[in-house]
Amino acid sequence: MLGAVFGKVIELSGFAASIVALAIRYLGKQRTIVATVIVCAILTYGGVSTFVVAFAVYPFAAELFRQSNIPKRLMPAVIALGAFTFSTDSLPGTPQILNIIPTSFFGTTSWAAPVLGLVGTCFTFLVGVSYLNWRRKRLALAGEGYGDPETLLNEPAQTDREHLTSAWIAILPLVVVGVANFALTRSIPVWFGDVYSISQSVFTGLRATVEAPVKPVTAIWAVEGALLLGIVVTVVLAFSKVVAGVRDGSRTAAAGAMLATMNTASEYGFGSVIAALPGFVAVSGALKIISDPLLNAAITVTTLAGITGSASGGVSIALGAIAKTLVENAERAGISMEALHRVVSMAGGGMDTLPHNGAVITLLAVTGLTHRQAYADIFGITLIKTTAVLVVIAFYYATGLV
Repeated sequence: MLGAVFGKVIELSGFAASIVALAIRYLGKQRTIVATVIVCAILTYGGVSTFVVAFAVYPFAAELFRQSNIPKRLMPAVIALGAFTFSTDSLPGTPQILNIIPTSFFGTTSWAAPVLGLVGTCFTFLVGVSYLNWRRKRLALAGEGYGDPETLLNEPAQTDREHLTSAWIAILPLVVVGVANFALTRSIPVWFGDVYSISQSVFTGLRATVEAPVKPVTAIWAVEGALLLGIVVTVVLAFSKVVAGVRDGSRTAAAGAMLATMNTASEYGFGSVIAALPGFVAVSGALKIISDPLLNAAITVTTLAGITGSASGGVSIALGAIAKTLVENAERAGISMEALHRVVSMAGGGMDTLPHNGAVITLLAVTGLTHRQAYADIFGITLIKTTAVLVVIAFYYATGLV
């Protein structure tokens, strides 16, 4: 819920547009692809949902692509690289759900395996940008440009940059979320200890003291607290703009949060059903042939993510069904839980972006393109991101660094 609300207030305040304009101003149209990828990553890493990022970035990206005469059909892949890959599951501390789900299964935090996360980020970013620039040059040699705005669908109007908030003010809530997430991750175990207790005197209806272990929920509490602070800072800095659209905006945010909640719940239910089927048992048995715990986890998670068309779905189903086995195998092999967390998180963001993925469908709808026009390059990014998981696993075994 807080993630959806934060994304909405960032949108209502105009801060998202200001941040995009800042990146464009400093990087320029000569670096259109890099500028678009970086601004998508900044917004996503700051806690803005991928759906909001697509809507916020598209008008500015379209303007840049027109000025640079880069084919519009490359735009979804560029946005996907920045918003759907390393910023959601590789960068240490990212508050996106894909990086949070493993924490409750492995007792880790959102900052798990920072070295592996940065290795995966660098590989995905550098190879992804290189691939997109190579595609741009190939299409330019073939004589293909942006396209005729008169015939292209869903072309945005020219963006008004005169009334944008200062980008340095706009980026402050994102900084607050990142810093608060880090600080709370360190502070919560100190404040509450190993076990949090609620005595009978607090709530009269309690018949006994309620106790809960703190470690499995530290990352969740930290992210929720950070997002709450980000919302407060955004509202304070852009009170009039947020209040003006709060009624419709909060309704949309709540609907988005409920959709995400129901999707996650249905994915857990779907996972329980799948885990009970003979086919799943057969597949699980076949995967046991892969004795390496990290490879086993990566292949299982990315396969389920591809089947469900959802990164969080793949991670939820896999961990709900075989988390205990993964942990036991990793412990026997002397593999860090942080390394397992990072591999599982990144694998979830691998083959999830197949044609039936909700984020892919939304992105194509926003940009006014079809699967036939633009999906091939999105799939190229999907393959690069999936390969990044193997690179991270190889790096871990070669160096032992997490």
